[in-house]
Amino acid sequence: MSVSLPTFERLKERGLAAYKAGNYAEAKPFLMQAADAMIKIAGDTTDAASRQRRKAMAAELIEFAKQCDSRAADKKAGRRQATKDGEESGADASDWIVREKPGVKFDDIAGLDDVKQEIRMKMIYPFSHPELAAKYKIATGGGLLLYGPPGTGKTMIAKAIAAEIEATMFVISPAQVLSKWVGEAEQNIKKLFDAAKAEAKSIIFIDEIEALVPSRRDSNSSVMTRVVPQILQELEGFDRTSESRPLMFVGATNEPWALDSAVMRPGRFDAKVYVPLPDPPARHRLMEIYFGKRPLAEDVDFAELVRLTEGYSGADIKSVAERAATIPFMNAVGGNEARPISMKDIAEALADVQPSVRKKDLVRFEQFRDAT
Repeated sequence: MSVSLPTFERLKERGLAAYKAGNYAEAKPFLMQAADAMIKIAGDTTDAASRQRRKAMAAELIEFAKQCDSRAADKKAGRRQATKDGEESGADASDWIVREKPGVKFDDIAGLDDVKQEIRMKMIYPFSHPELAAKYKIATGGGLLLYGPPGTGKTMIAKAIAAEIEATMFVISPAQVLSKWVGEAEQNIKKLFDAAKAEAKSIIFIDEIEALVPSRRDSNSSVMTRVVPQILQELEGFDRTSESRPLMFVGATNEPWALDSAVMRPGRFDAKVYVPLPDPPARHRLMEIYFGKRPLAEDVDFAELVRLTEGYSGADIKSVAERAATIPFMNAVGGNEARPISMKDIAEALADVQPSVRKKDLVRFEQFRDAT
């Protein structure tokens, strides 16, 4: 089974970012997945020199992953030393709960107008019009599930929601919650929700939520049999009528069918929004975003590129732009005169970067949307 370079880059970036931040338990699975992806990519590479470079990159990522256990153990030992004189044991929530105030808003997101309007109607308007919401007994906050193919902007949408309602955003990964280095998973769930409830307005965002709330029927994990009920309990404990400290829980997934059926019931994920691949207007806007600040030749035709990129995700289009820019850059580095990116360069990049989402996967997403 082939693996796309955008998928590899996503895994590598997340793994290395977590590693540099000292979140070793979170970093290791991403680094190992990235290494595995690069090994598969190397296996599909015909050029011997490129194949060797890719194998070396995979080996380097594996080495980083190996270091995670020892570094995490050292970190845990330091924490235990700091608490042995009577301080409360277990991880402080501030050690792993990341708060941020996103600046991106809906106007910054290319296309997806139907998606944005649906989210406004279901989640944002009750926040921005609390008096009307109270008058008509419209619930404030609750759970929102964003699902769809990878690379379609689900994380950016979650950040835009936080920015639109001026809420504090808690960005958490399943690996952080489940990590044995930060205490019991159930306690971590409680700490997370308690920290969010202490804010004036807050959003908890968990990407790849299927790893945290998988179907218990298909899972043999004893941890999951405890974690899933804890999350359900916290979701049901939302005060949806409170005007003082509203809370929204946003989960994103590329595999909505893998979620535990209990979390899909009303009162948990109150809204389920399908985030599809970018439509033609969105692809045109993405071209402007990713090519706009780069020098372009006169023959570059965005309308034609919109046609050629049907079926591409936003992440795929970003990868095409980066690959196309590399061609004249490397020519200039080699001593040739610097020139703008041409349509030919972009065509070469398109030949290298194939759509990362298969048509049969799109069909499955659409079937799930129609069934919910």
